[in-house]
Amino acid sequence: MAGSLTAMILAAGRGERMRPLSDATPKPLLEVGGVPLIVRQIRALAAAGVTDVVINAAHLADRLVDALGDGRALGVAIRWSREPEPLEAAGGIATAIPLLPEGPVLVVSGDIWTAYDYASLLPRARAMAADPREARVHLVMVPNPSFHPRGDFVLREGAPGRVATQPGPTRTYGNIGLFDTALFRELRRGRPLRLLPFLLDWIAQGKVTGEPYDGPWENVGTPADLARVDARLAQRKDA
Repeated sequence: MAGSLTAMILAAGRGERMRPLSDATPKPLLEVGGVPLIVRQIRALAAAGVTDVVINAAHLADRLVDALGDGRALGVAIRWSREPEPLEAAGGIATAIPLLPEGPVLVVSGDIWTAYDYASLLPRARAMAADPREARVHLVMVPNPSFHPRGDFVLREGAPGRVATQPGPTRTYGNIGLFDTALFRELRRGRPLRLLPFLLDWIAQGKVTGEPYDGPWENVGTPADLARVDARLAQRKDA
């Protein structure tokens, strides 16, 4: 990992469950506590020293680009990966490969709200970059939310713990993770590709570690989610 860590914010989705709000506004630009979700993400990244940011955009892309520009107003440098249609997470990362460095990249979703400290991932990213024997993927895993009670994967004990598919109690991938871009460089660009099948394959190969995070986290997927987080922030002085 030469220089500082690069982040990619996934922001291309149409936000079907957020309709009708997302019909006229890109979901990452919807506000909680008076601040767009994606601006909160960018501010958190900048506070952690992560100032090189790539964002993919498809649905209402011009609105998103016009709102954030090159990122200077937020203390970061933004480069844009435009997609003719949303390409899912793996497809979006693969298509943005020309903009991403070799080695680990911090990938986060533009529509989550969290108090997770991205700076805590910097030592793990350095370890991944320095030692090819290190795992190629590192996931931040949260308690299973009500909309996803079965969870995603099992997190074994350790620091970091190995991620497995069974057996044991599960956690949910919190849409925050470090990914070695080498895993995406041979994939076709401009093609919709879901991330889950690749994660399952990488887990089977022993390439995935994870860490638990039990702090504030919300996947803001519906108008009800948006209203709940907005109300939560209204009650907090430090939001």
